[in-house]
Amino acid sequence: MKFLFIGDIVGKPGREIVSALLPKLRAARSLDFIVANGENAAAGAGITGSLCKVLLDSGVDVITLGDHVWDQKGFENEIGGLDRVCRPANLPAACPGRDHVIVEKNGFRLLVFTVLGRSFIGMKAECPFLCADAMLRKLAGKYDGALVEIHAEATSEKQALGWHLDGRVTAVLGTHTHVATADGSLLRQQTAFMCDVGMTGPHESVLGREIAPVVGRFLDGLPRRFEVATGDVRLSAAQVECGADGRALAIEWFSARN
Repeated sequence: MKFLFIGDIVGKPGREIVSALLPKLRAARSLDFIVANGENAAAGAGITGSLCKVLLDSGVDVITLGDHVWDQKGFENEIGGLDRVCRPANLPAACPGRDHVIVEKNGFRLLVFTVLGRSFIGMKAECPFLCADAMLRKLAGKYDGALVEIHAEATSEKQALGWHLDGRVTAVLGTHTHVATADGSLLRQQTAFMCDVGMTGPHESVLGREIAPVVGRFLDGLPRRFEVATGDVRLSAAQVECGADGRALAIEWFSARN
């Protein structure tokens, strides 16, 4: 089985390149599943129910979210009706939305869930390690492979979770920092790992935002609006191949332009 994990989709440029490239990528790479982090899809901060539908209609099978999950007003009232969208699993249990999604193709069931890191991220969240353990115990026997997204700032926390889950899940893939890391690998017990898959959106930018106001903020500290940039739009993704037992066989990171 082959699945693609697309890094943080940023604003309209990110949404448009996903819609443009996914049909070609699915056919050219014989992809069984496509998962995408959509937490920055709405003007660079959060997502809406209508934008979830746009991404799902474009060919995304599962949308994951991160610390910007509640940035768009009213999304907390929409997420419960979106059965292929999951918010971070280690948010408080009272939060609306699904904490995981299972998709199936040709008898293979792929479990997808996200955990938030706690180092340098202020959002209230439970321990990502214990949450992942509990999720795998709870759903044992209901999936054949598992993709765990670690949405975190610290590379040490991401690497630690990769080793913690090695041999128990198909892949541990990182998001949040918007900069792809050069560490895609198979861990000792055949779990695919990458600290950060990178950003899908405008790369002529500072993390997807217009350059000048961000530089200006660093220079003088004055508040500015950080609009989504538009230049050099790319899709960043990791492709993972696994066997029927859910063990990863290969991981490949790539970047594509329309």
